[in-house]
Amino acid sequence: MPKPPRWTPVCAILMAAVAVLGCSDNPREDVRLTLCKDMITLELGSVPSWQGSEVRTRGHQGATVTVRFASADGEGQARCDYRYDAVEDTALMLVNPIEAYSTSPSQMILDGRTITNPELAQLVKRAMQKQGREFIERAGKVLRGQ
Repeated sequence: MPKPPRWTPVCAILMAAVAVLGCSDNPREDVRLTLCKDMITLELGSVPSWQGSEVRTRGHQGATVTVRFASADGEGQARCDYRYDAVEDTALMLVNPIEAYSTSPSQMILDGRTITNPELAQLVKRAMQKQGREFIERAGKVLRGQ
């Protein structure tokens, strides 16, 4: 029997790290909420104190993630809107309806200021890069046994 390729153990370790780490510090937090929070953080320039959040689905009209926060400038609120993105209904969507919506917002309103493309696209890109760097840092810690 031929020997498995040398990279097989590396792939197994990386897959285990992905399973352990997920994409958020809070594995129960929806990716849309995490992205919205990261976009808020980038726009404010620092991590605010999160005061609460709400996720609302409105069928084909879209979903809305609302986040309340406090920063050095006072209390604020942001809303990220997500388009309905399902081609057909699935069992997963019946259990978790938010899965029917895009994972990238179509609009963000931060303290009354509407952010749309191309500024929104750049903000999403920066937030995704931030998440990627954080994921790699967490994976490195897991692989080093920290």
